[in-house]
Amino acid sequence: MNTKSWKEIKDDVYGVKGTERRDELERDFESFKIGLLLKKAREDKNLTQEQLAELVDKKRTYISRVENDGSNLTLKTLYEIVEKGLGGKVKISIEF
Repeated sequence: MNTKSWKEIKDDVYGVKGTERRDELERDFESFKIGLLLKKAREDKNLTQEQLAELVDKKRTYISRVENDGSNLTLKTLYEIVEKGLGGKVKISIEF
């Protein structure tokens, strides 16, 4: 049986790191992770989407979209949700 690692599958389907299609996949995945992290933080604070939306002056549907796909999230709004809405801090790192 010939099994492949997840990295090998990504390389085959999306190209190796540094190619446009692979980089897009990686960015989309990072956006998805941000949404999941925000959802978990909201749930840990026992807040509904509606309550969080009120805290940051957004609509519940916007919070839902962010949690399901963080790709349209600006840094300003990320800071508002995390700091104002959830009482946390944002840490961002850049890798080369």
